[in-house]
Amino acid sequence: MTATVTGTQGEDRSNYTKEESRSIRQRSLRLLGSLITPLRAEIVLTALVLVIATAMQVAGPALIAYGLNKALPAVLDEGDWTQTIGVGVVFLIAAFLGSALIGWYAVLTARITQAVLIDLRKRVFLHTQRLSLEFHESYTSGRIISRQTSDLDSIRELLDGGLNQLVSGVLFGIFTLGALLLVDWQSGVILLLAGIPLVYLMRWFYQRSQRVFRESRVISAKVIVQFVETMTGIRAVKAFRKEPRNDEAFQKVAGDYRDVNRRSMLLFGTFEPGLMAVAALTLAIVVLWGGIRMTNGLEVGILLAAVLYVRNFFAPMQEIAMFLNSYQSATAALEKVSGVLEEVPTVPDPEKPVDLWESRGHVRFDEVTFGYSDERTILPSFSLDIPAGQTIALVGTTGAGKSTLAKLISRFYDPSKGKVTLDGVDLRDLHPKDLRRAIVMVTQEAYLFSGTVADNIALGKPDATLEEIRAAARAVGADAFIEALPDGYNSDVNKRGGRVSAGQRQLISFARAFLADPAVLILDEATASLDIPSERLIQDALQTLLADRTAIIIAHRLSTVAIADRVLVMEHGRVIEDDAPDVLINGTGKFAQLHAAWRETLA
Repeated sequence: MTATVTGTQGEDRSNYTKEESRSIRQRSLRLLGSLITPLRAEIVLTALVLVIATAMQVAGPALIAYGLNKALPAVLDEGDWTQTIGVGVVFLIAAFLGSALIGWYAVLTARITQAVLIDLRKRVFLHTQRLSLEFHESYTSGRIISRQTSDLDSIRELLDGGLNQLVSGVLFGIFTLGALLLVDWQSGVILLLAGIPLVYLMRWFYQRSQRVFRESRVISAKVIVQFVETMTGIRAVKAFRKEPRNDEAFQKVAGDYRDVNRRSMLLFGTFEPGLMAVAALTLAIVVLWGGIRMTNGLEVGILLAAVLYVRNFFAPMQEIAMFLNSYQSATAALEKVSGVLEEVPTVPDPEKPVDLWESRGHVRFDEVTFGYSDERTILPSFSLDIPAGQTIALVGTTGAGKSTLAKLISRFYDPSKGKVTLDGVDLRDLHPKDLRRAIVMVTQEAYLFSGTVADNIALGKPDATLEEIRAAARAVGADAFIEALPDGYNSDVNKRGGRVSAGQRQLISFARAFLADPAVLILDEATASLDIPSERLIQDALQTLLADRTAIIIAHRLSTVAIADRVLVMEHGRVIEDDAPDVLINGTGKFAQLHAAWRETLA
């Protein structure tokens, strides 16, 4: 089918339909479930520790009430210190045991959090690598970085603090309410009635903050995208004096981020006073009703315990509200991350791969139709046969389909109709390891990874010896400048190859491809960054190195196609001329015109 962009593109919106929201929520929960399932035993142990620790904490007011009502009168009336000492010892044991268990609980939750995060971080990295080129050409690098940084940080904050606050707060509230009902059921009923406005307040905060925090994640990603793209393209920014426009654009997204954060703070600023008002009113009613009942024999210890339990009940409510803050932010982040992980490669690995141990390099297009979108077809019913060992050159105007043809041979994309075969095997059926070993593409963008020159040359053959690396470099004329570097082949190329020039980076990428020794070598504008002497040196090397392999050369410089056995002139996704270079030059067709114009520029 036609290549299209799906999935995560639509998820940078801040508004969803109910159906979309439900689907995204289910997807996020599935992801979370898959992350915590391997940690079931650790989670059960953590829950058990928390239950016991909470019980120890809740026991305090009940022990105080018993001490005031029973132990203290025994001392005053009978001089008996037994109960008082017993209550004091139990109180200290409960306090120390509760503190120790809370400390253990913090350690256990930290381990679970880090286990979940490293699993999630690895999943995102590995999955984005496996996704097809179509995804990476449509999904900006800033957005991917946002998934790995700010989004995962939000999830970490939730697991590290927010979830602890929720679980401990809810459990503490339940235990406190239960203890209060046992100590003084009337005060417990008052607290239950106070839960009605508390639930409405929580619901109001949750609904408002959900929208605000989802919008916050979208704008946060925009800030990162703006920054990353500006820094990545800093040369173009400087060249075209784009700084003022970038400043204006960044100030806008930064201002939007500030505004949405202000709205979230305003929400919390409204919620917290409301919570304090409910707590104060409940406590006042408990004290008032308790004071009235004291005239009818209510013991002071019971009233004191009731007051302490009511205060303790509302104390974690603020922590739960903080959890709602973290939860909304983390939920929005989890939606984004799960969206990336739900992306399916548009170029999937074959279910029953065909092995091709020794490739001859025979490439064939059989009635191939392809377009990057449904609106425009690049290659309509395209057929082409490239015999093994033949070097062909593709020329034509921009948009003729030359690079698309190269991407299909490399299986960066699959045809909508028809098939591309290597030695008679459909590329969709070919084992990925055999495909990558048999076909190598060198593009105009000669990307070098952090590390040494030798590491970059050995990218396609990691087990290559230093002598093999040197031989590949000598073959393309890169040995001289590499040896001139401070540490020769052990020199660090710095970030993105900053230590070497554009032409030298291209020579290193040539050495990398030649060391890989593919059956099919594709050069997509690969000499564009080279000066004339370097290009001539490469052409000399190509005549030797491409002698026994299939090669597809895409170039605007017509000097590069001189070594080709065959030249294809493309226009609107079709081959309009196909013959040897000399035959086409001496003819009257499109290539002859292009060649004549090129010769005039050299005159």
